[in-house]
Amino acid sequence: MSNASRIYMQGSRDNNRWMRYAYPPYKTIQELIIMSLQIFRTKQIAVHDIHSKGLNRCLSAWDLAFLGVGAIIGTGIFVLTGIAAATQSGPAVILSFVIAGVACAFAALSYAELASSVGGCGSAYGYSYAAFGELIAFIIGWDLLLEYGISVAAVANGWSGYFNNALTAIGWGLPDVLTKAPKLGGYINLPAFAIILILMGVLIMGVKQSAKANNSMVIVKLITISIFIGIAVFNVHPDNWHPFMPFGWFQTLPDGKTTGVLAGASLVFFAYVGFDAVSTAAEEAQNPQRDLPFGIVTSLAFCTLVYIIVAGLLTGVVPYTELNVSSPVAHALTLLGYNWASALISTGVIAGLTTVMLVLYYGLTRIIFAMSRDGLLPPFFSKLNPNTQTPIRVIVLCGLIIALIAGFMPLGDLAELVNIGTLAAFVLVCLGVIVLRITQPTMPRPFTTPFSPLFPILGMLSCGALMAFLPALTWLRFLVWLVIGLIVYFSYSMAHSKLAKVTD
Repeated sequence: MSNASRIYMQGSRDNNRWMRYAYPPYKTIQELIIMSLQIFRTKQIAVHDIHSKGLNRCLSAWDLAFLGVGAIIGTGIFVLTGIAAATQSGPAVILSFVIAGVACAFAALSYAELASSVGGCGSAYGYSYAAFGELIAFIIGWDLLLEYGISVAAVANGWSGYFNNALTAIGWGLPDVLTKAPKLGGYINLPAFAIILILMGVLIMGVKQSAKANNSMVIVKLITISIFIGIAVFNVHPDNWHPFMPFGWFQTLPDGKTTGVLAGASLVFFAYVGFDAVSTAAEEAQNPQRDLPFGIVTSLAFCTLVYIIVAGLLTGVVPYTELNVSSPVAHALTLLGYNWASALISTGVIAGLTTVMLVLYYGLTRIIFAMSRDGLLPPFFSKLNPNTQTPIRVIVLCGLIIALIAGFMPLGDLAELVNIGTLAAFVLVCLGVIVLRITQPTMPRPFTTPFSPLFPILGMLSCGALMAFLPALTWLRFLVWLVIGLIVYFSYSMAHSKLAKVTD
């Protein structure tokens, strides 16, 4: 054989080898199509079975409402109200709360419909599984893990500051090395680390015991808020409300930061984070179809009213420029000369932040439990304790990780990830109502979102708009977290999904 022939045949073999990779056989293409369709497989709508074995059904409608109040009234009313007024909205922070509250109201109505009809303890994760398919559901579940986990750690840092101030007031203050993370010159934020471990113990005892502890602390903080309202209403100076909107509706500063009522709404939205945690209790509610909508809507409506009243009074009793402090409500009472009331408010802050951590921590464990039960996370996380009927393994693991984060890491701007993650979940929940109305028109809906699809569409638009006002760095961090989630899904979850075993 001549050299030319050998070169020609070698080229042909190389060309055929390239063709096999570039144009795989029909069977391979078919498999790729099937695989691509699998990631959008939807989960069958779950039917609420109050007699099913699993998590303990022991929460009443008012327990659920108190869970919502416990999660919502905390950092927002005791911290963000003053900061948003001083730096972004002025007295018009009232409008910022109204705008954020309206956006949440649209989302809450959508949550109520899906919670009463779709069911499951996974909140937006479970609803997305039924409406959009597995991949989107996993992304939202992964997103919620970040939202709840970072929220608990962030609030623990704030709780630590208030707790140490209380200790300092009685002469037992801790040194800086035990209240600051290593990057801030300390050894460990011991109070933040310890409170997470304490809450871990509360959750291990069972959900009913946790609900009782939450209810007690909610009552304490409502009493302290009532004291502030009772004092402030007689000390309002209308001149403090002028100018009402010193920063306008929205403006971008030369350093890239944003101010104005709309920017303030994006900031105070953090105050509403947590009402969706009520939906994670679907499998522990005594009558989920009736009680879940009641708990979600009642808690959000009540807390929005409280926020508006407190924001109006707070900016009325002192100039808004005086409120850029860590505890604006207590600070305002101190400026008015009511030192005893200021001390009581600090007690309410500690109780308030404790309930926020407890409810969000609870919601985090139930989402992980739901994802594990569906096979998207290892089965290790879906094991229930036979005595308490709670996922103790998840509770302990989450507690240790969050305690380490809270104790050794200064969170800083990471808290903004909470807002963008929550808003993304809200957008998909609103969209899920519309999709399921089309794909599952005969599905029983004990609670229906009024004026659908108008309200869900308004929820998508309002929450999407609030996302647009968040910094670009927050978007980048959020996308990095989602990329990590996609790696987890395609390397583990897709192959271990229990829904895949059913459809195979």
